[in-house]
Amino acid sequence: MTTCIVSAYSARLSALGRSGTLSRMDAEASPSRSITSHLSRAASACRGAWRHAAQLALDIALPTLCVACREPVHGEGVCAQCWAKLSFIAPPLCPRLGIPFIYDPGPGLLSMEAIADPPAYGRARAAVRYDDVARTLVHALKYQDRTDLAPAMGRWMARAGHELIEDADALIPVPLHWRRGWSRRYNQSGALARVIADQTGANLLSEALRRIRPTQQQIGLSRTQRASNVQGAFAVAADRQSAIQGRRFVLIDDVLTSGATVDACARALLRAKAASVDVLVFARVVDTHKAPI
Repeated sequence: MTTCIVSAYSARLSALGRSGTLSRMDAEASPSRSITSHLSRAASACRGAWRHAAQLALDIALPTLCVACREPVHGEGVCAQCWAKLSFIAPPLCPRLGIPFIYDPGPGLLSMEAIADPPAYGRARAAVRYDDVARTLVHALKYQDRTDLAPAMGRWMARAGHELIEDADALIPVPLHWRRGWSRRYNQSGALARVIADQTGANLLSEALRRIRPTQQQIGLSRTQRASNVQGAFAVAADRQSAIQGRRFVLIDDVLTSGATVDACARALLRAKAASVDVLVFARVVDTHKAPI
């Protein structure tokens, strides 16, 4: 009897091998396979519900606080009241330096700063004025590991600098010296540049420009001291020279004060035969008492 059953089973396997197909009944999912599929979907739903519950509990226990006023806030890291205090820069502005004008002087007119001391870079744009709230955001990103602020700040920068980005071949973040990068663990300019690249689809060259010597903090230095501090501090990597030649770039940084750092970076890129260099920052210092010429 056993021999007959084995023979019949072997004959069926042989027939299956010749035909290459299964009967309709054999092709249907087995009950055990169907149960496994349902269990897998149920487990996935449970994991999703658990993650949501855990995040909700974390938000209740440790709510995100506004970086400026420390009130609880959902999402961006800035509450509505502090967001309203940010002074976003919009036209009319100097076409060269991006400094906002208090009135519209007409097309093509430059600020006094652009005429008196033209920079090495072509154009500069900033998202906001460097006021109290902007300073708090920058310091939190730069010194307090608040990398969660980079997405919002980067989006604002992308809007402010859209005309520069559209004309550029790539974005280049202002680099840190490796010693400072090691102690800080990340480059705030690089974090902003990555957000802008993701938002706009622009290319990002993170390693093309290097800070070849350490510099002291610019805070507290005069305009002349700032320029001397960063002179010769930047260079294009030897293996990236060909990627620079003939191409247009936008330098990304957090703050523009005297402009000494981005000017030194622009000069290094132009020495490497870059076609043009523009600058996009999150915030810039604005002297509202100077009128356009």
